[in-house]
Amino acid sequence: MIKRALISVSDKTGLIEFAQGLAALGVEIVSTGGTAKTLREAGVPVTYISDVTGFPEILDGRVKTLHPMVHGGILALRNEEHLQQLQEHNITPIDLVVVNLYPFRETIAKPGVTLAEAIENIDIGGPTMVRAAAKNHAYVGIVVNPARYDQVLAELQQKGELGADLRLALAREAFAHTASYDTAIANYLSGVMGGEEFPAEFNISLVKAQNLRYGENPHQRAAFYKDPAITGPCIANAQQLNGKELSYNNILDANSALELVREFTDPCAVIIKHNNPCGTAVAETPLAAYLKALEADPVSAFGGIVAFNREVDAPVAAEMVKIFLEAVIAPDFTPEALEILRQKTNLRVLKTGDLSQQTSDLLEVRKVNGGLLVQQVDRIVVNPEELKVVTERQPSPEELKELLLAMTVVKHVKSNAIVLAKDGQIIGVGAGQMNRVGSARIAYQQAGDKAAGSVLASDAFFPFRDTVDEAAKHGITAIIQPGGSIRDEESIQACNEHGIAMVFTGIRHFKH
Repeated sequence: MIKRALISVSDKTGLIEFAQGLAALGVEIVSTGGTAKTLREAGVPVTYISDVTGFPEILDGRVKTLHPMVHGGILALRNEEHLQQLQEHNITPIDLVVVNLYPFRETIAKPGVTLAEAIENIDIGGPTMVRAAAKNHAYVGIVVNPARYDQVLAELQQKGELGADLRLALAREAFAHTASYDTAIANYLSGVMGGEEFPAEFNISLVKAQNLRYGENPHQRAAFYKDPAITGPCIANAQQLNGKELSYNNILDANSALELVREFTDPCAVIIKHNNPCGTAVAETPLAAYLKALEADPVSAFGGIVAFNREVDAPVAAEMVKIFLEAVIAPDFTPEALEILRQKTNLRVLKTGDLSQQTSDLLEVRKVNGGLLVQQVDRIVVNPEELKVVTERQPSPEELKELLLAMTVVKHVKSNAIVLAKDGQIIGVGAGQMNRVGSARIAYQQAGDKAAGSVLASDAFFPFRDTVDEAAKHGITAIIQPGGSIRDEESIQACNEHGIAMVFTGIRHFKH
């Protein structure tokens, strides 16, 4: 039976209605500071915490609930021995604890927040009460989420008590809440206090955004979790404006499309299929960029995902609805464009907001059996001034522009990766082959006759000259690659023999 509840919350969403419901059931409400003030102003009977402890709130409210009169009431087992001890010390049991914590995440998300401000928003008494109630959930209900208020009230109204299943569910939620809270604090302090880039213990706390119908395949169960600490435009923060729920594969592909398209400052369109770009182009307008991207591989584009780095308008929307697409993601959509795209009721339309700034997410995490691989996100950008021309022939300004386009795209292609570019358009992509020549041949096959006069980018060095010799057969005029092979001179010699310009970046872009 719930006879006494302790309520102390920072998030006061639904607080008054919930407290009124408890009071109507005859539950005594004990409260602290601002929560007690809010409830009293709403006419809800409240007992101040200091009247329970016999001790005033001190140190600007830092100490108010850390007291045996509170924690004895929460932690006591409802057996004869513990109840006898409570009676001896005049402690009344607390049957329901309703607590959510100081807004630490919200505080550190504010621009210009100081370390002192962040520290002041680290809750101490709150997590202590939450953990105590969760530990003793066999007898005590713990509510940390305002979304639970209606469920808790309904069960009390129907049964007069909280069932064991609900109390266990609330306890699991409570421990997850305090774990997430402590993770946010530890991660923040690691950053602002010069902590290790990769600490001895890697903590991550995510919130489930949605259950997915299935994973990569129908027999795999799946869900999508978001990191609430990450700010900025990304797939996790995108707003869905139309279409079915995103699938596991949709999320993977949309993320790949978005991360590639945001690399460009000129209007750009990217088409992703099976996590690789099958079309990428830059042009004067989103429409022109999309048509060029589609032209590169219209067969693979069917059922793909399209991303833009500019607002989508009606002309480009009208072109996109001519074929089957899984999703479109862009900074924004004009009302006319949305009206056109919504004709396809299943087409997922995602709005990101301005893509000119990166997100605060700096790490990539990949699960392996028994652990995690963690690395920095590959956001390095090739500086044209740092390119090293290693052949007798210099690339022309036009070739250099195409080389940089191809190298930007190859960074987002599964290794081994080869990309061909021409006239601001990717015309051939070879992805994920076990040898580099195999990837190159796939790119040439896709490009067809367009390969002649194009440039080639490779995500890693050439171990042999065979890739250069094959490039010459297809009319490649310039090559960009990291360099660094012990046989670089053989590749350079091959380029000189064929009249191909080649530049080294010194930067490898493996994407396994």
